[in-house]
Amino acid sequence: MDEKMTSIFMVIGIAGWLALLLSIYIYKKAKDERLKSITIEEHENLEPKVVVIGGGTGQSVFLRGLKKRTRNITAIVTVADDGGGSGALREDLGMLPPGDIRNCLLALANIEPTMSEVMQYRFTEGALKGQSFGNLFLAAMNGLYGNFEVALYKMSQIFAITGKVLPVTLNDINLIAELKNGKIVKGESRIPKEVKNDKTSIERLYLDEQDAVPLDEVINSIENAEIIIMGPGSLYTSIIPNLLVKGVVDAIENSKAPKVYICNIMTQPGETDDHNVLDHVNAIVKHTNKNIIDYVISNNEVLSKEMIDRYQKDGAKQVILDDKQRKILKAMGATTIEENLIEIKNNYIRHDAGHISDIVINLALRHDNDKDK
Repeated sequence: MDEKMTSIFMVIGIAGWLALLLSIYIYKKAKDERLKSITIEEHENLEPKVVVIGGGTGQSVFLRGLKKRTRNITAIVTVADDGGGSGALREDLGMLPPGDIRNCLLALANIEPTMSEVMQYRFTEGALKGQSFGNLFLAAMNGLYGNFEVALYKMSQIFAITGKVLPVTLNDINLIAELKNGKIVKGESRIPKEVKNDKTSIERLYLDEQDAVPLDEVINSIENAEIIIMGPGSLYTSIIPNLLVKGVVDAIENSKAPKVYICNIMTQPGETDDHNVLDHVNAIVKHTNKNIIDYVISNNEVLSKEMIDRYQKDGAKQVILDDKQRKILKAMGATTIEENLIEIKNNYIRHDAGHISDIVINLALRHDNDKDK
């Protein structure tokens, strides 16, 4: 066994003991707070059941705001990631990629800030350089219980998360893209690079595992949802991969809950170059063969020239609706909601998670009230 693998297994072993100790601590704490949890359960019955489908940073940012508005959250996360630390663990240990799932768990976690920082810590040198401790922790839990689904459930208990986080499938899937120039690219992390290198665009996506099946709990959560959210996040590598898993789109289509797409604020180089809001929606329609979107939430604040110039250096442009797009979306049966959704932190643009969460919860409640009439 080489030095890199020895280091990985040693850290995973330490993480496993830490997981066990934390499990004991959480169990004792849970006993003391049993009465409190009964009160919370009563309150939860009044809060909308929200399903959020996606992956990547966009999903986890949104979840941080959403958990302050409802406890009934199910995050359905893509497992097609094959790059970075997640990709290394996937290849070395034969497990599902933990990165996006870890981010969602931490976004919904109710733990001390220090523990959250530890989970996000990335090693800066040695064989584990670039690897996240949170990824190793989840790998340790997977090794401890020998089952990714059980490991995720136990980790959710340890972190006392609000709601639940589910991988869309337990199958080992890889994302494949057919580019406009005819090239076939396998691997989520390679797709944007090849698009940029060839100066082309994505024609269509599919999974190498055509018979991949979703978790039963994924389908149940969609069926019981009071609102279904797609996004925010990378259109082709975070949102659409979930919709390619057999049975997911049918469950969404059959649901009576409002279906909402939250559009990105900026285009993503190598994925959505020159895409407007309508192009984002059409990509989803193209890959599902169905129009499963009732509402499109889009930002309408125009960024400062300084901020636009900064992002244009990386090849990103602002995504804005115009009258032509609005008319086409309306004809497709999609209602557009346009508001100032921008939050700028450390000179980086991201969605205002709190504001979007308010819009989503109000939509869910309004839909409920309309059903009762």
